[in-house]
Amino acid sequence: MSQSKSALRRNGFTFKQFFVAHDRCAMKVGTDGILLGAWAPVAQVQRILDIGTGSGLLALMLAQRTADDVVIDAVELDEQAAAQAQENISHTPWAERITVYTADIQQWVSAQHKRYQLIISNPPYFEKGVECRSEQREQARYTTTLDHTALLACAAECITEDGFFCVVLPVEVGITFMQQAETGGWHLRLRTDIAETETRLPHRVLLAFSPQAGEYYCDRLAIRGPEQQYSESYTALTRMFYLFM
Repeated sequence: MSQSKSALRRNGFTFKQFFVAHDRCAMKVGTDGILLGAWAPVAQVQRILDIGTGSGLLALMLAQRTADDVVIDAVELDEQAAAQAQENISHTPWAERITVYTADIQQWVSAQHKRYQLIISNPPYFEKGVECRSEQREQARYTTTLDHTALLACAAECITEDGFFCVVLPVEVGITFMQQAETGGWHLRLRTDIAETETRLPHRVLLAFSPQAGEYYCDRLAIRGPEQQYSESYTALTRMFYLFM
């Protein structure tokens, strides 16, 4: 029994309405992606772009959260990850709404003439450092193949005037990202600082930018309460996905 459970954790993650296999992906299903997929604003969205879809996690979470007529394009540079994302998506009720493209997002955006009300990305955020055990993992972790300036430019090229571009980043990296976004003409509209507990400093930040200026909302979310149980806020945000909630 314990062996099968450990294999399940290693090979994938089971949610309430879908399973995500990630054994062929450099970056596994984690709290960052789950937070972003549950948090991103989806009201009145008709077209969604997931940049660097990996296992397809964000595309699937957003498909679950949106109406049947919402279409999602998921772009992934790594061939193995893109193939696994396609397999994960094919086993869900939303297979016809999600299209996976194996492509470099910069080239793909330039060749397309589509506009999206929501663009979402759990992007690489480490600068080039210690060599990874594989090129696949290096690509997923480091900003060498897609730095944040290029990512912002890609999003700007295909977002609607009233759309949102959402990312999750470490707090310090997020501060620099906000400065780069402002320089590029983006307006920060939503920000949620994520801390492990109420007494700890935030370690992640969820950010939503828009080409349009407008009302700005900022808050803070603690993942765990004083007894180390999941907090009410985190549970309210993610309960539609986690099996144990």
